[in-house]
Amino acid sequence: MPTSIDIEQFLILSREYPILDVRTPAEFEKGNIPGAHNLPLFTNEERAIVGTIYKQQGRQPALLKGLELVGPKMKELVLKVETIINQDTTSIASSMEFVPTMEGERAGVRSILMHCWRGGMRSSSVAWLLELYGYKVYTLKGGYKFFRRYVLATLDGNRKYIILGGRTGSGKTLVLKKLAEQSEQVVDLEKLAHHKGSSFGSIGEEKQPTQEQFENCLAIELKRFDPLKHIWLEDESRLIGKKVIPAGMWEQMRAAKVAYIDIPFNIRAEYLTKEYGQFTKKELAEAITRITKRLGGLQAKQALEALEANDLKTTCEICLAYYDKTYDHGLQQRETATVKKYIFEKIDADFIASEIKQVK
Repeated sequence: MPTSIDIEQFLILSREYPILDVRTPAEFEKGNIPGAHNLPLFTNEERAIVGTIYKQQGRQPALLKGLELVGPKMKELVLKVETIINQDTTSIASSMEFVPTMEGERAGVRSILMHCWRGGMRSSSVAWLLELYGYKVYTLKGGYKFFRRYVLATLDGNRKYIILGGRTGSGKTLVLKKLAEQSEQVVDLEKLAHHKGSSFGSIGEEKQPTQEQFENCLAIELKRFDPLKHIWLEDESRLIGKKVIPAGMWEQMRAAKVAYIDIPFNIRAEYLTKEYGQFTKKELAEAITRITKRLGGLQAKQALEALEANDLKTTCEICLAYYDKTYDHGLQQRETATVKKYIFEKIDADFIASEIKQVK
């Protein structure tokens, strides 16, 4: 029989076993447990049909319709699981290598994790089928709905944040990486949001996740860390592209200590020229056009003309002057006592990371 476990156990076992999410593709795309595989019992349309019958006629007619839709798919579902298992080499290697620790688990039996929306009929029925086939299945109590409660509670939890501040082009992402290499706890919000936080932030990035998925990934990242130790975050506005930093976390970020790295303007302009030189004129021009009103008509025109003339350094300097004013305004909204400034003559991420750790 499938074993129902709570969210903490479920996530611990996910380090070894693959997660199968049997909700519809639409439900999965809106948000899912990071690393999960979608194994939909129903298509989006079939789910709507069964739901309508449930509301209008009751549980039993809906169940019969569900069985009618699922019956022909049973073999296909098992074959899909086999494909997922064979592709998920890390999980399978672990599940076959480690001695089973869950009560009632059989040695040598491949294990999988499974959930639906509420931990009800969809996951139970697929779990029954896969147990019959020979897998050991663990289902999530309360399903994805309980996982979302877990996510929101995690994001609201009190933590010891430290903010890495600095004007645009200071190499903050590089410094965060070095802090992580030096055994500091680091969350890269821009990496999770697939956006670097400015009008240019989407260039070279994957499509942004949904807000729900951004929160899911962020919560899982936070859960990796010791809550009694400091966690480093880059100084961000509330919006990273179109993703919103959750309210409880944002309030803590605004009240946290800031390690502000001050890098000369010309060094930052050179850094940005190199960073954005790999992208097309079209991409850069579109980003400049998006901030024309804030940049000013004349400044935007000059930036675009410099770009067209292959003078990317001048383009970067014009845009950087605007972003410096914007960042300084945000910094002024913080309590002065929370900001510790560190002055550096160049971007040496390893050295900067070593120096700023004393802000704790």
